[in-house]
Amino acid sequence: MNRHPIAVALRALRQTLWGPDAPPGQPLLARWPRLARYAAPVGLLAALGLFWITLAVESSDWGLPIPIAVLFAAMTVAPLLALPRRPLLAWRLTVLALLICTFNAPTDTPGPWTPPLALGSIAVVAVVLARVDRPVLAWVVAITAVPVLTLVHPENRAAVLALLGALAIVGDLIRRNRLSRRALAAQTELSEREQERRAVLEERTRIARELHDVVAHHMSLIAVQAETAPYRLTDVPAPVATEFVAIAASARDALTDMRRLLGVLRSETSGPQTAPQPDLTDLGAMIDAARRAGLPVTLDATGGHDGQVPAPVGLAAYRIVQEGLANAARHAVGAAVRVTVRTGPSGLGVRVENSPADVRPTTDGGSGHGLTGMRERATSLGGTFTAGPLPDGGYAVAAELPYDAEGGDV
Repeated sequence: MNRHPIAVALRALRQTLWGPDAPPGQPLLARWPRLARYAAPVGLLAALGLFWITLAVESSDWGLPIPIAVLFAAMTVAPLLALPRRPLLAWRLTVLALLICTFNAPTDTPGPWTPPLALGSIAVVAVVLARVDRPVLAWVVAITAVPVLTLVHPENRAAVLALLGALAIVGDLIRRNRLSRRALAAQTELSEREQERRAVLEERTRIARELHDVVAHHMSLIAVQAETAPYRLTDVPAPVATEFVAIAASARDALTDMRRLLGVLRSETSGPQTAPQPDLTDLGAMIDAARRAGLPVTLDATGGHDGQVPAPVGLAAYRIVQEGLANAARHAVGAAVRVTVRTGPSGLGVRVENSPADVRPTTDGGSGHGLTGMRERATSLGGTFTAGPLPDGGYAVAAELPYDAEGGDV
């Protein structure tokens, strides 16, 4: 793109005189929608009032013929009607009105215009200067100064030009402040999305680290059973013994690769985690600890599954209940909490619900990514997760965790 100053000035001049209009910007009463509904009718009534005032002044006081007075009154009001949606068009109409509506003005007036035209022109110029960029702003000021320099009395000319310069400075500051706030809002939204994405990735990494321990346990059992099979079983043929040795070696190689993977997944701030991963059998201890901390929580656990719940499912259920209790303690102070665990033949159901809070929470609300972590744990196992308010004002989270479904990518 050509950045030569002359080319930039010529493009700005074309934009000023006949180019596309400036963006309308946010409505003035956008923060008060009830008042915004009356803005259009009130504005039309005000424009009609200005029209009659201008018509009366120019026909009675200035002695203009009625057709000319009607034309000048319409030219006075037209820029104000176009201002909300077409600010540059409103300014062009204003300059035209300032150049034409100057006949028969009394000699004792500071300018050759009626008060409605003078005040309306100031309003139009102020709005336009707050919405256009600097090259267009310079042309708007320069062109607006033409009727001021040619038609305003020399004694008042300096004051009008000073007012025009002040409007230009204030308008540029307003435009830059608005652009800065828009850029800040866009950056804030981008940061929030990036924070949410980072929270998801961190939670998936944590899930992978925890699942490593579960899988490593099974791989260790495979390696030990394969190595001890020739000694535990009698009359094992040599090829079978060799196959057991190969299975044990493959299992240990897999364990080595998994340890390397764990080193990649572990963050720099997290040290080695030597504690065993919890499962459903540890729910009772967690519930007791929550009660000792003052959280009124009850556990309703029923089982319809004869076999043992798979370790990844038990771990995910434990973490979901843990996060659900933490959220209840944080956001529903004093509320009763009920934890329900249903083990079935093909899956495990977990639900944590709390009654309405007795008092408003006074502590920090946390990072707000607990629901993200619970949803990631459920979907990683191919399950489902729901969370939302209850009709009575409480809140509930629920997860269905299948035993053998294909999970998503972790």
